[in-house]
Amino acid sequence: MGPNALAVIANTGDDCEAYGVHVSPDPDLVTYWLADAIDERGYGIRDDTWEVMDALERAGHPTWFRLGDRDLAMCLLRTELLRSGKRLTEAHAAVVAAMGVGASVLPMSDEPVQTQVLAGGRWQPFQEFMILSRAEGPVEGLELRGADAARPTPDVLDTLERAETIVIGPSNPAISIGPILALPGMRDALRGSPAPVVAVSPFVGGRSVKGPTELFLAHSGHELSAAGVVDVYAGLLDGIVADEPVEGLASLEIDTLLDTARARREVAESTLHFARTLTG
Repeated sequence: MGPNALAVIANTGDDCEAYGVHVSPDPDLVTYWLADAIDERGYGIRDDTWEVMDALERAGHPTWFRLGDRDLAMCLLRTELLRSGKRLTEAHAAVVAAMGVGASVLPMSDEPVQTQVLAGGRWQPFQEFMILSRAEGPVEGLELRGADAARPTPDVLDTLERAETIVIGPSNPAISIGPILALPGMRDALRGSPAPVVAVSPFVGGRSVKGPTELFLAHSGHELSAAGVVDVYAGLLDGIVADEPVEGLASLEIDTLLDTARARREVAESTLHFARTLTG
């Protein structure tokens, strides 16, 4: 199985406008990981430079949302294509090609969806909450504005229909996977796919390794465990991969700490092998 056999459906609820360009944090993050170009922070491009941000800072322009020069170039490429009339799917495909990635990275929708977080009595766009507010909870509310009017793209629906295996990765169930599942028709498309659907739990040793997963699941009232993840995805899963026992659903119990390339490969291979034993 080569890279051309892989398609990733990415959340666009974090998309925003910054410095005159359209930024797609999650699709870009996936693309940079697949290109083996991810920064050691886990986002952005490795060994990027910061000349544009430095120049803006000297000019007194706010730069709390920082984009490296190469990262900004990819956003410029996407923005130029969007302004020429291309769909977000087509515009991001140009970013994927520019990064030398053979897999498909598909925005969940071509229509805008914006994740808004209520914290400290104030609604904030997700990036502002994460960066300016430093993800300080508790989370008092979560809205996916525009989700009701958005639709999964034809590319996404075709991918789900033709998939041999569907893996819901160990991303934040509420704010990374949640916006995708909130699109009208998305859950039906998953249930209607002939492929087995397997989730990988984001919890390792009972805790979230990175990001505000615990914060948002606590807000939604779900248990902070693999069982809680199963509840979030109720009615969608044929199995789950976790480092803890899970009752009531086919499960694979393995070490799920993805701290090295070898560990990531082993979990991926084990997950695919497990999925092949299931019936979608």
